[in-house]
Amino acid sequence: MRIFLNLQYDGTNYHGWQKQPNGITVQEVIEKALSTLYRFQIDTTGCGRTDTGVHSHDFYLHYDVEEDSIPADELIYHLNAILPEDIKIIRKLRPVNDEINARFDAVSRTYRYIISTEKAPFLTKYSYRYHYSLDINLMNQAAEILKEYIDFKCFSKTGTQVFTNNCRIYDALWEQKGHLLYFYITADRFLRNMVRSIVGTMLMVGNSKITLQQFREIIESKDRRNAGESVPAQGLSLIHVEYGDKLIS
Repeated sequence: MRIFLNLQYDGTNYHGWQKQPNGITVQEVIEKALSTLYRFQIDTTGCGRTDTGVHSHDFYLHYDVEEDSIPADELIYHLNAILPEDIKIIRKLRPVNDEINARFDAVSRTYRYIISTEKAPFLTKYSYRYHYSLDINLMNQAAEILKEYIDFKCFSKTGTQVFTNNCRIYDALWEQKGHLLYFYITADRFLRNMVRSIVGTMLMVGNSKITLQQFREIIESKDRRNAGESVPAQGLSLIHVEYGDKLIS
């Protein structure tokens, strides 16, 4: 029997989602809590692999048990009692069929990156302080250019072994609210470090270090060395994962 959990976490204190040999991760903490409740080892599969310091407002995982022996309310209550304050279980769900996979059956994922152009003490852990003026109109033109391409090898962390560098970007948009800039991007999948390197390259467009044509050429080069530096992790959050009608509460 396959069970899905919907959760949130502040990634500040973790080496990303996926278990690592050299640092504590969100997956490790949750599997320990689940195994304590079920009294046998629970292994989970997450909907993505957020990097060190990246947050999530809408994360999904699945695990398999022979029998759904713990009612939803009881499971959520006890898990949240065991888990640290920076991880919260929101919902327990069942897939429409038991072969639905949290990672591979997600229809799309949406990330948000926050930039603060002013000192913001209460956003220090959740935004990137950027001191230079930016042309949001140019950055939104660059965001539109992203949707014309599929191969984003130029924005992928080097040395990452993946089957394909192809991603379908459905939407990409910058919004400004006072001193805060929000970048939203939705795609069927993301490469490792992709959003942070896209944002870093767009900042080069916004402060006129590169033109829109050069932005295109970077994508077409398929060479990470040509793109901008990755922005810091703390400004990035996974904010929505879409499964269509594949899950039921």
